[in-house]
Amino acid sequence: MTPSRVCSRASRAGRFAGTCAALLLTLTLTIMSQDAQAACAPLLNHTFSKLQDKSPQPLCQYQGKVVLVVNTASYCGFTRQYDGLEKLYAQLAPKGLVVVGFPSNNFGQQEPGTEKEIADFCRLTYGVQFPMMGKTEVVGAGTHPFFQELAKATGERPQWNFHKYLIDRSGRKVTSFSSRVEPNSPELVGAINKLLAEQP
Repeated sequence: MTPSRVCSRASRAGRFAGTCAALLLTLTLTIMSQDAQAACAPLLNHTFSKLQDKSPQPLCQYQGKVVLVVNTASYCGFTRQYDGLEKLYAQLAPKGLVVVGFPSNNFGQQEPGTEKEIADFCRLTYGVQFPMMGKTEVVGAGTHPFFQELAKATGERPQWNFHKYLIDRSGRKVTSFSSRVEPNSPELVGAINKLLAEQP
């Protein structure tokens, strides 16, 4: 066999091996993605855009954590709760808590700004580091399905800005707290610590 034929066969074999490796990697990633979706609690199986850059943020990434969901607003009497929420997040994130903010203009038109304006306000005024999603409808005809499910699970819809839903590590049990429950209240902190102590 001539050297040129040997080289030609080796080249074809190399391309075949490369193609097989690529197909195997694609199949593996697909199976892993399907497994991750299967493991995700239905309640968390929603994707939002990130407030700061609109990148997709699947809530399934928080599976196994205790999740505190808060509908927020920049011009509300409860806006100062951002400070307490950030402190709560900084203190308990290492133990498995994630606070997720959902700016909403549903109550009193108190979140009228653009998403960039909201992101700048949260960062510059309160130093918010916890995840913030894009503007979201939390009540009314346009209620996002995630908030519909939260309301159904607890029997309570948000009545104003800074309503809080606490989701356990399994993503199945949800507790509701009114806007008047401060982030550092014994009621809320006690409930969070109890869920953090549980294993998913």
